[in-house]
Amino acid sequence: MVVNHPNYGLTKSKEEGFADENFINPLPRAVIRPNFYILLDGEWKFALDTEDRGIADGWPLGHEYKDTASWPGSIESHIAAAKDQTLVTPWQDNIIAWYEREFPFTEIANGNGDPHTLLQLTFGACGYETRVWLNGLPLRTIEGEEVHRGEYTSFSYELKQEDLKPVNRLTVRIADTMDADIPRGKQESFVYKRGGIWYQTYTGAVRSIWLETVERNRLRSRVGVVSIVEDNMVRFNLTTRIHDPGDYVLRLKVYNRKQPNEEPLATDEYPLQLVAGEKGQRVVIEVPDAQLWSTENPHLYRLVAQLVDNNGYAAEIETHFGLRKFEARGCCVYLNNKSIYLDGILYQPGTATYEEIKQHILAMKELGCNLIRIHIAGVDPRIYNLADKLGMLLWVEVPSPHRSTKKSREAHREELLRMLALIGTHPSVVIWSLYNEDWGAQDIATHAETRKYITDMYHYMQLAHPQFLVVDNDGWHHISYEGRLKSDLLTAHLYTPDLQKWREMLDGLVSGKLENVAAFPLVVGDPFFFRRQVPLVISEWGGFGFPDYGGPQDNKAKAEQIRLYKEELRKRPIAGDVYTQATNIEEEQNGLIDADTGALKVPAGLLKSKVNP
Repeated sequence: MVVNHPNYGLTKSKEEGFADENFINPLPRAVIRPNFYILLDGEWKFALDTEDRGIADGWPLGHEYKDTASWPGSIESHIAAAKDQTLVTPWQDNIIAWYEREFPFTEIANGNGDPHTLLQLTFGACGYETRVWLNGLPLRTIEGEEVHRGEYTSFSYELKQEDLKPVNRLTVRIADTMDADIPRGKQESFVYKRGGIWYQTYTGAVRSIWLETVERNRLRSRVGVVSIVEDNMVRFNLTTRIHDPGDYVLRLKVYNRKQPNEEPLATDEYPLQLVAGEKGQRVVIEVPDAQLWSTENPHLYRLVAQLVDNNGYAAEIETHFGLRKFEARGCCVYLNNKSIYLDGILYQPGTATYEEIKQHILAMKELGCNLIRIHIAGVDPRIYNLADKLGMLLWVEVPSPHRSTKKSREAHREELLRMLALIGTHPSVVIWSLYNEDWGAQDIATHAETRKYITDMYHYMQLAHPQFLVVDNDGWHHISYEGRLKSDLLTAHLYTPDLQKWREMLDGLVSGKLENVAAFPLVVGDPFFFRRQVPLVISEWGGFGFPDYGGPQDNKAKAEQIRLYKEELRKRPIAGDVYTQATNIEEEQNGLIDADTGALKVPAGLLKSKVNP
């Protein structure tokens, strides 16, 4: 077992010559700690529980496992690789899998006996339902959950000293179903079966798992960032985790990201009186003569945040951030008060590894894109770090449920809030979609409760996360209440392989036509009169090469068609467009980038607009 120290990425103590741009952070998160960690990735014992007998039969107390599996990895891949040929793949109803491994407990793994620290177990992502036992004892997450629900974001457990042994047994039970009420993205369900645009399930132990030392009284690994660029101000939203109530000082230091050990550019202190548990805290700091983050100059700063107790002990976290302002005004989108046209591309990473996704993103930049719409999927958080450094704008989306019910809306809200807590640090993330093409909101046009939920979440995002633009339901059926659009962008998905039809669709859209333009009316609810007061974005178009869709099939003809379509887009008052899509995935064979190598299939710069707005 190798104990590591994360002297990487953003830390000021790292030598400037270290290969920062190429180093892969082994812990998938934006925030780092100057602590010790042990990755538990690798070979685990593995078993399916086809009759759901594991808990009743006491598997956490001891069980004979016949197979092994590599963590991280999907249950589907583990079933396929298992020696037990009675296992059936793919699963069609529900699945329960158990994983188990041992790890040694050493003094160094607990900060060399430091009384200020404890051991924390973190899952980068796992699910949909996860239960964990340590030496046969059930664990609860920091939030108090015996069962954690969700499969796209991280969650943690604090391990009690008295429960640890020289060698410890960790047991994990993962359960998932085809339930259409839970956030699924494009994974198949009882409602949408695999085929066409619906993909095979990919569930279970999908990201790294690690042990690390953390302070008893600390800042959690989540930082929200809002910039007030006109005043060189940054607002940080931090979360404290306290076991010992008392008086503390929150100390912030801001450096240029690659700045060596010199005086900080800005520093400030904030006295806090904290009780046991968790508490959110907003603070503001001025960064003198701040450089703004942009697509041309993605300037980043480094934040060192310390929570200091009465004895002077400091618990520290680090992250990077950028000052930027992204807004919709009238017909256009503005970055740092300058209009910007969004040359976007739709991206569905599927089962791609971090290294593959990195090659895909570099290829998208070579295509001329300044925006990537990550399509209703949870991705490795290191991708956001990469986009921050490259100056690539990101449009992220909540993985959608597949039907509209009270249960699905509750699950959607929980997933959204978890994602916001962990992605709010990144200047690259500029747009959020709540829903896409009515998936999980099929009754949006007829059910007032569905519209109310989406409207409420839109208003919440406006107040709590003003650094983002928010789209209520991307593609069509945007909500209007008293003539006010509950979306910062009026988006449309327009598909046709015919160039003349494409011109007609665009002309109808920019003239304010809201019906018979996209597949469904663009607005539901009260009447909405466009009049160009909201930016228009064609957030999906193209699809050339998709089976039975029509249009060019070979890459040369496809490139020429794309060039002609882009010309028509830029002739009109449109704020941006998103081509479908970056790579082939399962039956969707319409990609412009080789999924395996990252090589372009079409000329570089093809998606870059040649005319300024």
